[in-house]
Amino acid sequence: MSEREVMKTELCQILHKIGALKFGAFKLASGKTSPYYIDLRIVPSFPDAFQKVCNLYLTLIGMNVGEKNFDRVAGVPTAGMAFAAVIAYNFKKPFLYARPRIKRHGRERYVEGILMPGNRVLVVDDLITTGKSLINAVKAIRAEGGVVNDAVVLVNREEGGREKLLKNNVNLHYLLDASEAAGKLYEIGALSQEQYETIIKQVKKK
Repeated sequence: MSEREVMKTELCQILHKIGALKFGAFKLASGKTSPYYIDLRIVPSFPDAFQKVCNLYLTLIGMNVGEKNFDRVAGVPTAGMAFAAVIAYNFKKPFLYARPRIKRHGRERYVEGILMPGNRVLVVDDLITTGKSLINAVKAIRAEGGVVNDAVVLVNREEGGREKLLKNNVNLHYLLDASEAAGKLYEIGALSQEQYETIIKQVKKK
């Protein structure tokens, strides 16, 4: 297997081991409803998994973006912030985060951290559905003079987010499609036929 395929398999094994994939009725940050939920917010609660997942991010960024092609790392609250902070630390880059709404006290900013006009900012989140949260972060950073060309997530839920980012001139880099994850988890017996089909149907609904 290629290095990328090994990474995909490792991520699926981690998701299964920590119980990050849930089935039911869930309302997503985008406002959409979904019959399944990938809860990457729990990853930092498992130190071994957290370290492995952060290493997957670092390798993916090194392969797809290149550490010389960004000056700062911005996390998307709240799920992306823990990963973004570790990524910034490892690449020795300044860390920022973009608030979902302006703070009404203190400096009253959308973007927290030091951002200079012209700084190239790599935006990091856990996954992408419609792209709403990522696009809001990109717009906030650009409004303060930052340059955003690239965004990184672990999982693309394949519900239009990648295409919307591209319309905003942002390239999305990700490790795994939701349909790929479903296929790999089904192959190892971690998903039933019904659960596999639930994910595939949701992807096709986009």
